[in-house]
Amino acid sequence: MPKAKQSDVARLAGVSQTTVSQVLNNAAAFSVPQETRQRVIDAVTQLRYIPNGVARSLRTQKTLTIASVIPDIANPFYPALERGVQDVAEARGYDLIVYNTDGQADKERRCLESLLRGRVDGVIGVFFHLTSAELQRLRAGGIAAVLLDEPGVHPDLGYDRVYVDNAKAARAAVTYLLERGHTRISMLSGPQGTLASRAEGYVQALRAYPGAAEPHIIDTPDFTEACGYVGMERALATSPRPDAVFAANDLLAMGALRALREAGVRVPQDMALLGFDDIPVARLLTPALTTVSQFQEGLGRRAAELLFERLDGRAPEHGRDEEMPFELMVRESA
Repeated sequence: MPKAKQSDVARLAGVSQTTVSQVLNNAAAFSVPQETRQRVIDAVTQLRYIPNGVARSLRTQKTLTIASVIPDIANPFYPALERGVQDVAEARGYDLIVYNTDGQADKERRCLESLLRGRVDGVIGVFFHLTSAELQRLRAGGIAAVLLDEPGVHPDLGYDRVYVDNAKAARAAVTYLLERGHTRISMLSGPQGTLASRAEGYVQALRAYPGAAEPHIIDTPDFTEACGYVGMERALATSPRPDAVFAANDLLAMGALRALREAGVRVPQDMALLGFDDIPVARLLTPALTTVSQFQEGLGRRAAELLFERLDGRAPEHGRDEEMPFELMVRESA
């Protein structure tokens, strides 16, 4: 089958080649009606049209590539988020590079240096360790950025950010446990200082509820299933035992569930268990995991939309903070 040309895309979409070029090159793309843009994108997909990236890059003085920086590519939370980012990037004719930092400071800094070497036009990032001064180097390097963290983190940067209010979501989750009659609720928090707002929400819920026991936070070295297993062993060794456990993410909850099963503790009859993130496997566990969904794909999609609005010159000069929804997914474990 001969390689599709831009004229073929224009013919199938029923538009001019100029319109196809505007959509693919992001030149005045915001002046093209959405219905027309979608016809062009559908035609590109149907014909499997591949633009000449080198020529476009020379013409637009852009790399036509964005990056996404995540702390753990093995955590099932992030592939869904990246799917949302990639869908938007592909529709705009952009490539996507994904950097995995393992949540380590040195890897975050190496990633920053790579970005500054001019390989990308913009970045969507989760950064646990970079300082405001380090992150400001992205702007100095002409790289647009959208951060996936909360407004209280790096408040002086002025970058766009999308976020779920972790404290509010954790507070809602723990309040649900309290209203179900659980008063001795422990938390598996992950590394101290990381995702601290989820621990804040946990403490806030307990402090506000009459009769609740004192907070009992178990820090773990990481957010993995293995750490959840060890953390739950520590929770089971306390006296009196908790009657419920809130885990800062679903991987910790999965490890906790394995430890409970091996200890002969029934979930939820003897101890309730509640996670955070709603990764795909959460509903497949036995019992199915009650958890907080952040709608990861939508989160990634919105982050990418904000990034392209800025790349197109359609964003306000000041940074935007956009709160995204969460939902408590009540299943069998609590």
